[in-house]
Amino acid sequence: MVLRSSLISASALLCLAASAFAQAAPSKVGVISVQGAIVGTKDGQKASQELQAKFAPKKKDLDGRTAEVTQMEDQLRKGGALMSEDKRTQLERDIDEKKRRLQRDAQDAEEEFTGEQQKSLGSLGQRMMAVIEKYAKDNGYSMILDVSNPNTPVLYASSGIDITQDIVALYDKTSTNGGPATTPAPAGAPKPAAPGGSAANNLPAASGTGTPR
Repeated sequence: MVLRSSLISASALLCLAASAFAQAAPSKVGVISVQGAIVGTKDGQKASQELQAKFAPKKKDLDGRTAEVTQMEDQLRKGGALMSEDKRTQLERDIDEKKRRLQRDAQDAEEEFTGEQQKSLGSLGQRMMAVIEKYAKDNGYSMILDVSNPNTPVLYASSGIDITQDIVALYDKTSTNGGPATTPAPAGAPKPAAPGGSAANNLPAASGTGTPR
């Protein structure tokens, strides 16, 4: 009788231990760079190429004006001491004026580029969220963190739980005429930031400090 009671007690302890282990077992967590996933898709690459082509003429103009200012500054630095005071003063004024206009136009171009970028890639972000949600449900994930979001406190993540490439492949596989064959993410779902950084990475900054408008 004592032996049977001991076996029952041991069995109960094992059940409790198994239950505690199940409760303590970590949930399935994945990480993704949403920005990287968007620009990695065929739709994202196409949108990025179209945007770059649209702004290419403006970038060429800013590049040319930047080179002109640089050339004028070089002229002043090398030959300023040999110029008359009036000529040197005029050259300095011309450089300052060109700098101000260049910086103003570069800032306007950057703002326009950023707006167009957000517009063209915003819809892709919503479709991407639908693909991520489907992938998470199909593969038993309880949480997926966006490591490209600066507000996500991820200090370390193993490459083994990075699902970015899986999401890119799934998006491209299910994409039909610019959109995945999945139900869009519900209203209120987080919107990923437009990838590729700001327009400052794509349009040249004006030389000099200039003065704000």
